Amino acid sequence: MKHEIVIIGGGPAGLAAAISARESGVEDVLIIEREPELGGILNQCIHNGFGLHTFKEELTGPEYAARFIEKAEEMAIPHWVSTTVVDLARQGDSLFVTCVSRERGLQIVEAGAVVLAMGCRERPRGALNIPGTRPAGIFSAGTAQRLVNLEGYLPGKEVVILGSGDIGLIMARRMTLEGAKVKCVAELMPYSGGLKRNIVQCLDDYGIPLKLNHTVVDIQGKERVTGVTIAQVDERSKPIPGTEEHIPCDTLLLSVGLIPENELSKAVGVELSPVTNGPQVNESLETSILGVFACGNVLHVHDLVDYVSEEAQQAGKHAAAYVQGQREVQGREIPLKPQGAARYTVPMSLSPQRMGEETVIRFRVGRNIRKGVVKVFGDDKLLYSRKRPVMAPGEMEQVIFKREWLTGAEQEIRVVAEEEEAQ
Repeated sequence: MKHEIVIIGGGPAGLAAAISARESGVEDVLIIEREPELGGILNQCIHNGFGLHTFKEELTGPEYAARFIEKAEEMAIPHWVSTTVVDLARQGDSLFVTCVSRERGLQIVEAGAVVLAMGCRERPRGALNIPGTRPAGIFSAGTAQRLVNLEGYLPGKEVVILGSGDIGLIMARRMTLEGAKVKCVAELMPYSGGLKRNIVQCLDDYGIPLKLNHTVVDIQGKERVTGVTIAQVDERSKPIPGTEEHIPCDTLLLSVGLIPENELSKAVGVELSPVTNGPQVNESLETSILGVFACGNVLHVHDLVDYVSEEAQQAGKHAAAYVQGQREVQGREIPLKPQGAARYTVPMSLSPQRMGEETVIRFRVGRNIRKGVVKVFGDDKLLYSRKRPVMAPGEMEQVIFKREWLTGAEQEIRVVAEEEEAQ
């Protein structure tokens, strides 16, 4: 069995990539999704705030997903649901996707190009090394969200949340609305990892305390969680003796970071970024493996689904150009290097031979910045400068890089984010 483009993942990234590939002239596009329905994580995100950039209106997660699902169905794009991809390999000029399902059994699909859109997963308790017993009542924030929103089950009545990522903030509000008492949100870092609007709307509006520079140092309970101990941490994130505080609770929710789902990427030999844990990509969102593209949260964790869709549309467009032979395969690569507070860039390189008139460069900063500035240098020449009153780790930054700027860049392009006075 052969398809021109196979898209692994039927969430917001996979749907947008499939629609874009079809609009770019490739008829033979297949979506493979492991869940029983399309839509991905959006199906359990019943809060609003989606679609402001894409549709200029405020939608819930399922409503946002439905717009893309309906369009994909109108275009008759085939999709396999309840199908898990177990391997991805390249042999010669072809890619081979091995997947399994109850309906079809084991299938090996040959593809001209593959778009990775598997999304991300939550970091579990085991990655945190929290001491204490292992009772019931410890959930990742996303699991709790699914239990409440899709399965109608309230995980607990008295809740402590560790981590102030967006899912944790949203679940603080959701649990409160369902009648639970959220005692506090503890955050290891000196800043929240979530959007400012979520801090205001999910914590401040409900009087839920946010304890920065705090972490959980012990979990109590045998059969069920009976309480946790939190403590303040120093600049090295080590607990400070004497600052311990016991909080009685029956539930601990973990919102301690998201990890791109890149087991398949590793299987095919894709080079991963040590910062994002996602693939290294060029301006076409193509990975180090020819014909394999990546987009959405499998590439780097986004703050807004609108940006996921925008990025995925570009991945689908470039994958279509690749299978149609409409673009340069080889080309000189100019590396993009983050500096100052900028932690990484996506893409990681630009090719003058392949680049269009504009390319979006996205990045995150590693600390809160007030009165900041973003600058782009080509070698030592200043190509771009823009003041940013506030930059925060929880919110993505972007630069629209113009092709004409490449005339001033031969060796490297530097993206710098810093306080204005430090420049």
